[in-house]
Amino acid sequence: MWILVVGPEGVAERENGGVQVLRELGCRVKTADLWDSLDDPSLAEEPPTVVLVEAIDEVDAGRAALMRLRAVPSLAEVPVLIGVSVPALSRLDAADGFDDFVLVPYVPAEVYVRIRRIDWQRSEFAGQERIKIGSLCVDLAAHEITVDGRPRHLTHQEFALLRFLCQNRGRVFSRQQLLERVWGVDYYGSSRTVDIHVRRLRMKLGKAVDVLETVRGVGYKMKSP
Repeated sequence: MWILVVGPEGVAERENGGVQVLRELGCRVKTADLWDSLDDPSLAEEPPTVVLVEAIDEVDAGRAALMRLRAVPSLAEVPVLIGVSVPALSRLDAADGFDDFVLVPYVPAEVYVRIRRIDWQRSEFAGQERIKIGSLCVDLAAHEITVDGRPRHLTHQEFALLRFLCQNRGRVFSRQQLLERVWGVDYYGSSRTVDIHVRRLRMKLGKAVDVLETVRGVGYKMKSP
């Protein structure tokens, strides 16, 4: 894991600043001045796990840094933390686009938790007991669904459909195939039944199932990573 710290000249290397705290936590750290070019070829080869924008009291500068970060292809999807002082916190807006914030002066334990939290939110994996796709976690053993750690209630049929598509990411299935392979050939339903359940999944899970794709004229698939 390595972290890119972005801030005004001199801020990153200050005592008890982001760089020092992150290194003490065992992270590899690189720095970039707030106004430097971020289009570094090495970032495309190994993007950072997280970017920390040290805005402190300059929230507008932090927003400008975020816009520049998102304009770099290799950084466009990297989660971004903004470090702000307590007085500046009230000037942050949920629509700014930061994944999370951390208060300055930093508390190492809080910095660690914030980084692990957004890294977990973006991570994806599939095991025998759990499948995680972004903020969506499907607990196969407990038969439970969570989004951003919060439980969501699904019917048995909805859970079965979601589980099947998650376990077969990247493959397209027709509505008839889904009827037969998810609920069995004896299940009473039609192709419209599949559409209804997909619609309900999207209503209940929102952006967490943006990867659930309708393939026109064919059926549905869960997009590959």
